[in-house]
Amino acid sequence: MTIDFRAPGLIFGRNRITRLLPVVFMALPIAAQSAPDTAPVTFNENIAPIIYHNCSPCHRAGEAAPFPFLSYQDVAKRARTIAKVTASRFMPPWKPEPASYAYRDDRRLTTDEILLIQSWVKQGMPEGNAVKKPEPPKFASGWQLGEPDLIVEMPAAYHVPADGPDIYRNIAVPSGLTEDRWITAIEMRPSARAVVHHVLYFADPSGHAHEKPPQGAEPGFSGMRAGSATIPLGGWAVGGQPHFFPEGLALRLPKGSDLVIQYHFHPTGKPEEEKSVIGLYFAKKAPERSLMRIQMPPHYSLFSGLDIPAGEKDFVIRDSYTLPVAVDGVGVSAHAHYIGKQLKMTATLPGGEVKTLLLINDWDFAWQDRYFFQQLAPLPAGTRLDAEIHWDNSADNPRNPSTPPARVTWGEESKDEMGSISLIAVPHEESDFTTLQEDITRRTKELVRERMRTDPDTARKVARLLAE
Repeated sequence: MTIDFRAPGLIFGRNRITRLLPVVFMALPIAAQSAPDTAPVTFNENIAPIIYHNCSPCHRAGEAAPFPFLSYQDVAKRARTIAKVTASRFMPPWKPEPASYAYRDDRRLTTDEILLIQSWVKQGMPEGNAVKKPEPPKFASGWQLGEPDLIVEMPAAYHVPADGPDIYRNIAVPSGLTEDRWITAIEMRPSARAVVHHVLYFADPSGHAHEKPPQGAEPGFSGMRAGSATIPLGGWAVGGQPHFFPEGLALRLPKGSDLVIQYHFHPTGKPEEEKSVIGLYFAKKAPERSLMRIQMPPHYSLFSGLDIPAGEKDFVIRDSYTLPVAVDGVGVSAHAHYIGKQLKMTATLPGGEVKTLLLINDWDFAWQDRYFFQQLAPLPAGTRLDAEIHWDNSADNPRNPSTPPARVTWGEESKDEMGSISLIAVPHEESDFTTLQEDITRRTKELVRERMRTDPDTARKVARLLAE
């Protein structure tokens, strides 16, 4: 089943390291199985650089991975497993296929790196010459991006029950800033990662959000709306890694603002206490160009007819938008839930050349990240952006949470579905920012009005969301 949907949207918006590995082990590439093992390969000279660069940032104390990879002993005792999961490209987790514009911070191992690991294991995992032993990576204060400029801690723990429906909760904290600052990165450190599905960050310029009385015994207030006057600052989802924006780009955090963290909690079967610590990193000066997200379809497909029959193997929603002004692509991000399968965004340039911005062929709910381009991607005025999202609601999908499959519609629960792909961009000329923003807003409003007029179910769903 396919739905075509022609409108853009604008929105600012790791958890599962271990899996059932036998299925992965059965699917090893032939090239990896036949890795050459004649040349000597040692940990100190050949393997440590690969592990320390691609694996250690997550495999260390305080991060989501269940065991460390910071020494020869750490790696050698799990070497055979490492060889299998890297050969199948199950690890390191990196979902996008190579695109027309190379990604920064790409964790995908090269074929040569995979073959080196295979050879090292076949040769008995020799440690090698101690003189060539590299120093393990050092992480300042446990933060992946180094010591933050501002550390924000939740005022009190939120107690997530063992079961029940998913929870949306907004918790506000004063920033204490006496001048405007510009955020170039945010690093999220949940205390109970298993229950945090995702968070969205907002700035409340009034500085009064933290004064709102809590609803019930837990801190914060409920709902999917942080406040009508809040400024979106991005977000974090399971599998997301902290990244700096490219040099010269940042998001404004007005002086005196409260930082509002909107949590989506997903109960896991046991009670948890979540009390996050969040690190903010500031640019040295205000950026010359303003960041925006062009989300397709808008509002995570709320107005796109997302209604997937039980057993439907390939349900598709498509969306297109033609840029009214020239922009420079900064990166891409995507979002879906359990039964998302393939997500793709392309850019067709005015001359007809098609560029792939994002292609994920095997979406995984547990690995949602942002993918910044190594260099800004120039997209002239008249470029058509096309996004398509595929869902597999059949019994053949091993990630389907329902057995047997059940009808799935748009919703806030993890077993419901959402879907979108966002282009993170800046106008090529800052003077075009308002033009682009107004064009996206106008078209999105037209789309929302039409869907609300023709679909009573969507209208009722929106009314309920606004009442929360």
